Amino acid sequence: MVSLREPGLGPIVGHTTDTTARIWVRAADPADDRAQLDENRRTVGVIGIVDNDKIDVAWYFRLNREFDRTGTFVLGSDVQLGYYDATDLDSVEEVAVAVTLDKNVAAKPLTPNTAYTVLVGVLTVDDPTPNTSRTSDLDLIASLPDINIIKNDLLRLDRSKCEATFRTFPPSGQIADSLAFLLGSCRYPGLLWKIKEADQIFGPMSQHFKDSPIGPAASFTVMCGDQIYADMLNRFVPILRAERYDEFQERYTTAYSAQNLRNLLQRSSTYMILDDHEIEDNWTQDRLKGDPGKHMVFNYAVTAYMNYQWSHSPRTWGRLLYYKFDCGGYPFFVLDTRTQRYKNNSDRQLDHGLRDNYMLGYPTIDEHHPGQMRRLKDWLSQMQRERANVPKFIVSSSVFVPNAMDERIGDRAKKGLDALLFEVNGNNRDDSDSWPAFPQTRKDLLDHIVDESIQNVVFLSGDIHCSNVAEITFERDQGQKKKILPLKAFSVTSSAFYWPFPFADGDPNGYVHDSRQSEQWDAFPLKDGKTRMHYKSWGFTQDDNFARLEIDKTNSQLKVRVFDRNGKPVMNTDASGANVRLETDLQLEPWL
Repeated sequence: MVSLREPGLGPIVGHTTDTTARIWVRAADPADDRAQLDENRRTVGVIGIVDNDKIDVAWYFRLNREFDRTGTFVLGSDVQLGYYDATDLDSVEEVAVAVTLDKNVAAKPLTPNTAYTVLVGVLTVDDPTPNTSRTSDLDLIASLPDINIIKNDLLRLDRSKCEATFRTFPPSGQIADSLAFLLGSCRYPGLLWKIKEADQIFGPMSQHFKDSPIGPAASFTVMCGDQIYADMLNRFVPILRAERYDEFQERYTTAYSAQNLRNLLQRSSTYMILDDHEIEDNWTQDRLKGDPGKHMVFNYAVTAYMNYQWSHSPRTWGRLLYYKFDCGGYPFFVLDTRTQRYKNNSDRQLDHGLRDNYMLGYPTIDEHHPGQMRRLKDWLSQMQRERANVPKFIVSSSVFVPNAMDERIGDRAKKGLDALLFEVNGNNRDDSDSWPAFPQTRKDLLDHIVDESIQNVVFLSGDIHCSNVAEITFERDQGQKKKILPLKAFSVTSSAFYWPFPFADGDPNGYVHDSRQSEQWDAFPLKDGKTRMHYKSWGFTQDDNFARLEIDKTNSQLKVRVFDRNGKPVMNTDASGANVRLETDLQLEPWL
């Protein structure tokens, strides 16, 4: 017996290119009980492209029990391999054995810069085979109805629960004259009567994916962390703290079922990366040392993350969580600043303070196994070499700048590079959950930007529940004078989508506004200590918000506009005391 029904969650439009789009769904089988999935039922996805209210072409794809009945289909790709997209695999042998679930339906690339509508359903099939066995794609397809018979059943499903609409990206190989996208992070789920408020902001965000007085339609959304809160109160408080897989599963199903967020994810190509609350507050890998309970929490948390977030992201480096993507010729590198984060502070007898803290994993010592930092630096050099001054966006869940006032270096009298990097205000910086706790990682990255003259680097972040914009400058001692290097770099922070406790954190007065001011001094030393990074930050707001970023190639500008939960521009007071919109035009180096 087979029956077609709407997905339990999704569809979500994930990684998109000019010729492909990754579509994610989760099945909801009526015999399942939370994480206990019925072993006698198999679920298969059915996806079809809609053209003039008809299903033009349709395919089957796997929704595996081992991945919590989630799965993705890559429209425009010739080859599918269940959960993982075979086109991203390095092994020729693996690609050679991969087959579509319906080899008789040819796939062809999507057309660049074109609007598409797809419908997705779920087929439930009786499955008498043992749970430990795996039915081959060819055997599975033989047990299913002809796709041409069942595809029109998609039209009978509830469109609000099974339809996804998206636009493919502009043609590759060209630098678009303009591009708009949304940025945000931190969706606290809300409790009791506050649950509706947690979903409110995603309604106005959906309006940005069509042409309107706001501006041209945005191309995608970046969600840079804390899409769920596994520890809704505190990691030390056992109430409402996820510790089992079904509890992490519940966080995702609750979030993705919220009406406004669900509508947004069905209309916007969305790129996600985790932060601490997908696992546990202020998570570092050192918590795994000698604590079996933390191993279990990490296992469940990352398994759920991969099923619900990573699976519709790009597969740039196999199963590693960081990735890169392009849109309109503008490159993005999305960092994993959580699962490769190390602090050597679990054994005080071996504690080296800030010296052994690594934000992006341990340094590369084997050229055959490059680490995340090596890949990031190689990517920056490649982008500068191939695309010159085109803006290069680095997504970091943790804020690059500004630093918190109590986490700055803050001592100009201290001499010596080693002291400035690792000793001044060392305890406060080591307690930080952001870049100040990882001076060696920050120095490696900034040294590379200066050495290679990497132009127009823009950091995109969330996390701190206080949005702002910052301009980064580099200066070098030349005798008694200081030379400002001709490098442009910026940081844009958008946070939070929903955070009901502004009195608890995110106070704008708690962050450095001008690192050159004596009472805010926060000059970060580079190279031999005679080169420094400085920055100015402004446009702070604790209102629930998201940012719209608009690239303007003609004027070499990046416009940042901040909107509140109702979709209205966030207002702020300027230097004269006037009430003005919170928006700014960042002047970049030309890239024509």
